[in-house]
Amino acid sequence: MQNDKRIKVGGIIESRDLCLVGVMSAPDRPGIVSAIFGALGQAHLNAGFIVQSVDLNNESHIQFCVAHEDRQRALKLLSPTADEVGAAKLDCRCPVSILSVFGPDFRERPGIAGTVFGACATAGVNILAVSTSISTISIVIDDREHDQARDALKDVLSMP
Repeated sequence: MQNDKRIKVGGIIESRDLCLVGVMSAPDRPGIVSAIFGALGQAHLNAGFIVQSVDLNNESHIQFCVAHEDRQRALKLLSPTADEVGAAKLDCRCPVSILSVFGPDFRERPGIAGTVFGACATAGVNILAVSTSISTISIVIDDREHDQARDALKDVLSMP
């Protein structure tokens, strides 16, 4: 249901037919991210939606998306790299999609992230990963929930 309380944004970019790959629980130290994305780059594999965090046990978790068609190649390539950096697990979830809400001056407009996440929660859509920038909020979701999430976002966001 659309109403005049919707938040104005520039639009929604949709990316589908992806896999969310995770190099999980590696001891945090310099060079982990470089090893992973250096290997992917040398193999001419494109990775998007990159997010990295360090947990309370000082373990690093790196997640990113690759095209579904590149999944097997990426996993085969990264298996020795994951071992090299001491990761506990090389994980892959398919199929996923990314919905990216974009617009100007997000950092000066509080409430957009909460609105995006709340719309997904209300629709029963689980967010697998989040990445933001100065002008974009991107969420990774199970591809089966893509249309449901997109429709929920269109209900709370106003786009040109």
